[in-house]
Amino acid sequence: MAVLSHDTFLTGFDGGLRGGPLPPGVTARIPAEAARRFDVYRNNVAVSLTEALASRFPVIRRLVGDEFFRAMARVFAEAHRPQSPVLAEWGDSFPDFLAGFPPLANWPYMADVARIEYARGVAFHAADAEPLDPQLLTGADPETLILHLHPSLQVLASDHAAVSIWQQNQPGAQASPLPAAPETALILRDRAHEVPVHSIGPGDVAMLAAIQSGATLVASAEAGLAADPAHQAQALLVHLMQAGAIVMRRGHLP
Repeated sequence: MAVLSHDTFLTGFDGGLRGGPLPPGVTARIPAEAARRFDVYRNNVAVSLTEALASRFPVIRRLVGDEFFRAMARVFAEAHRPQSPVLAEWGDSFPDFLAGFPPLANWPYMADVARIEYARGVAFHAADAEPLDPQLLTGADPETLILHLHPSLQVLASDHAAVSIWQQNQPGAQASPLPAAPETALILRDRAHEVPVHSIGPGDVAMLAAIQSGATLVASAEAGLAADPAHQAQALLVHLMQAGAIVMRRGHLP
């Protein structure tokens, strides 16, 4: 039997997992059993990928139902194989897949809900950072003070009420009328290692963007007011401080 190159073997093995013939080089002690045993392995891979996707996107699974989700997950997995053995990193292309999946054309918010779910996973696994001691801000000059935000913090804009949809599909949540306006999500990992999702307004969005760009506290607050004349910068700062989302800059004071 000819020796297969590594790439040839991988190509044949992947094709076999996708429903193709038994890959070259795959055999069993009883050769006639090889195809049947590979069928079992192929099914186990499909089930494992489906379960991994369901764990990462539980709200999507709840919204479409278990049977539909499993069928959809298999379609996705056929075209979007994991590129890493760490399945927790898989699924970044799932929201875009949902946006272009014809059976979901009448539910365009699904993709944005999935983006929230994937972002929560990214936030949960983000690097650690030491929360800033509020005492260090005492007497700091807001004209020169530059704040630093936790690596887990993300802001996701949606064309839909995606935050409310996500919130209403959490365990024990009560259904209520959805906002008519689009929502923007604030996602971060808090001090308790929970990853809450909050809807924030244009003032918060603008202030956070300014902070992340390296603007001073005064300039960031002014950006918030420019986006929303009623914006309360202090309320946002208190929320971030309580969550541990304002952090020490490595090797420096804030």
